[in-house]
Amino acid sequence: EPVPATERGLQPTPVEDVEPATSIVQRFFTGAMSLGALSPEAHETLAVAMNMLGGTSNCGEGGEDPARFATRGSEHDRNSRAKQVASGRFGVTPTYLAMADELQIKIAQGSKPGEGGQIPGHKVTEVIARLRHTQPGVPLVSPPPHHDIYSIEDLAQLIYDLKQVNPMATVSVKLVSCDNVGTVAAGVIKGLADKVQIAGADGGTGASPLSSIKHAGLPWELGVADTQRTLVEERLRSRARVQVDGGFKTGRDVLMAALLGADEYGFGTSAMLAEGCIMARACHRDTCPVGVATQRTELRDKFVGSHEMVATYLLFVAEEVRQGLAEMGARSLDEVVGQPGLLREREVDSPARANMADPAGLLVEPDAPAEAPRAFVAPESIQAPRGELGDQVCADAFESIWDGTVLNLKYDIANTDRTVGARLGGAIGLEFGDPVLGGTKPSGWASVRFTGQAGQSFGTFLADGAEFVLTGEANDYVGKGMGGGRIIIRPGSDDAGDPVLAGNTCLYGATGGQVFIAGGVGERFAVRNSGADAVVEGVGEHACEYMTGGTVVVLGPTGLNLGAGMTGGECFVLDEHAEILARINGQLVDARRPNSAQLDRAYALIARHAEVTESARARALLADWHQASHALWRVAPRDEMSRVEQTGSAKAGAPA
Repeated sequence: EPVPATERGLQPTPVEDVEPATSIVQRFFTGAMSLGALSPEAHETLAVAMNMLGGTSNCGEGGEDPARFATRGSEHDRNSRAKQVASGRFGVTPTYLAMADELQIKIAQGSKPGEGGQIPGHKVTEVIARLRHTQPGVPLVSPPPHHDIYSIEDLAQLIYDLKQVNPMATVSVKLVSCDNVGTVAAGVIKGLADKVQIAGADGGTGASPLSSIKHAGLPWELGVADTQRTLVEERLRSRARVQVDGGFKTGRDVLMAALLGADEYGFGTSAMLAEGCIMARACHRDTCPVGVATQRTELRDKFVGSHEMVATYLLFVAEEVRQGLAEMGARSLDEVVGQPGLLREREVDSPARANMADPAGLLVEPDAPAEAPRAFVAPESIQAPRGELGDQVCADAFESIWDGTVLNLKYDIANTDRTVGARLGGAIGLEFGDPVLGGTKPSGWASVRFTGQAGQSFGTFLADGAEFVLTGEANDYVGKGMGGGRIIIRPGSDDAGDPVLAGNTCLYGATGGQVFIAGGVGERFAVRNSGADAVVEGVGEHACEYMTGGTVVVLGPTGLNLGAGMTGGECFVLDEHAEILARINGQLVDARRPNSAQLDRAYALIARHAEVTESARARALLADWHQASHALWRVAPRDEMSRVEQTGSAKAGAPA
């Protein structure tokens, strides 16, 4: 518990001299509860409340209605300032990223560490499916890992990607309280993140599995104390903010977190209670009786919460923080952040077993000089990295796209040029919106030609109005998160044949656009693709994993486990020997011969591929299309195939 000033030989501070509640509340944020887990009304209420207070609402991993973006900065601002990028990449588009003040990478969740986000199929309505670029009625489960993060260097690359697409936003990484989390947090900050969040086990809505809520995770106090010590000892604390959440309800919770080292404080379940949640624990059933955690219209009509209710509750919490600061003799939260020496162990009468816990480890001071900063001071210039070529492309191309003219550009590119295209995609998304969700397509067009070896994330977050043509080869993450536009990769004139032109995890989370690659690619091609069309000439293992939309054509060999978790879209595979039947993941998909309409779609994409890449393989197939079409297989979800068959049977049996 905090040690009062009188017990330290000091005088309490008059409450009127303490930092005002309106200032304290600006450090508060709401938990990352998605639109889908919550009803649109409950989700918007939290955003309006936090914007009114100057705090931050986190929209969670389910995307956000673009109509809310238009209210950004207005008196009734419904836009969530913090937008989450989770492993499923649901709703992550260039526009979504461009409309954020903070971008959060969710590595894990306190209430269910080691599991991805999940929403049952009966809550995936037409609206939710549209925002997440998926199929209605299909359960949405984010994979436990991010498929572009398998090392701390990969995480640093994603941080860099987000800083390119939206240079004005800070980047936060959400971790969970666990043993030695401080070491991971230090890696996060060295990867140039601006904030690191520690999530405790005591949070979590009823959408989390009960077994996880009861048995997984650790208290936030352990993680915050470890993170604080490590960051101070590594001389990283002054440039990073530490965020914390996990069952926060009172001003005492905030004060304790501040003393242990946190700068910002999250409220999830308690914020829901403030807007009317009655803890019915029916979140996963879609039967919330007060309209907070349901998508059913008749239940949403019962929602009576308001942003004033949430704001009033948080202001009361802030007032309680002021009372605590006054008793400690402090005038602001800044004075007590990272001061565990102002805490002491408290004995309790009941239950007696509580006194068996030894909190001394939480109160250990960092092994660092006394003058070493214990709290956030200011960011460093290294935390705002810029990609010179990507910025140059944006500066040269955007005016033409905006004016509605056509422009051709040429550049040399090297593998040190990373994330080229994200800055341009973010600028287009900010000005024009997402065409799939009601935005407008730019009337201008910029065709940008590159020669050389592109670095990681070439064409990431590209948007409509831009075409990238690369003569050479690219590293991992080509077209990741792209929302439109076109990417073309073809080999150089000195290529020996049968080239591999792109690395792993291309088109991860893409929601639109086209990709044509006149060569093979690495593993996990089109993982979580939600709407892009692509033609490639060979893929590694796990292609089209978790795919929910779009069309992929593979004119060459495929790896194992194709179509694992695929619930939408289609994949055409050229396979003369029917080997694809042993290479697909048969849990959700099946491989069959395409019908005439499906063959027409494949033909159109292959013809376009041959035109833009000058692929010899594609031209040969088109020259003998009758023979080639007999070697094509179509991989698609079984449910979709069943619907098509039922529709066909109904038409066949209908009276003339």
